[in-house]
Amino acid sequence: MILTRREAGRGLLCFAIAGAGALAFGDDYDRPRDMVAKVQADLQRASEFVRNNEKERERYHNVQNHLSEFDRELRKGHFDKGKLDDAIDDLKNVVKNNTLESHDRDELARDLSDLRTLRDVR
Repeated sequence: MILTRREAGRGLLCFAIAGAGALAFGDDYDRPRDMVAKVQADLQRASEFVRNNEKERERYHNVQNHLSEFDRELRKGHFDKGKLDDAIDDLKNVVKNNTLESHDRDELARDLSDLRTLRDVR
């Protein structure tokens, strides 16, 4: 069988995409765990500016708790979409409802997008 350049190129592209996906989201879950750590750090930084608003603190606590539960499952080798969905919903509530510095809002919105992408590619 003789392949055209176009067919060979498509084949190589498919293998490259599949390989990148396997590396990015393989069984070791290093990349998703790094992403969780980054989001946790961004949340911690943003939460330092919360004053006497118990509802805002509760929103931060909820997302941090769900991210920790998701990370705990990753460490056990299980990608729990339900726990990730809970964390995404909680982070959306923080971005939408909490008083944030503009750079914190931008960073948390990027984190939200990254977590959604992580969920969608699994």
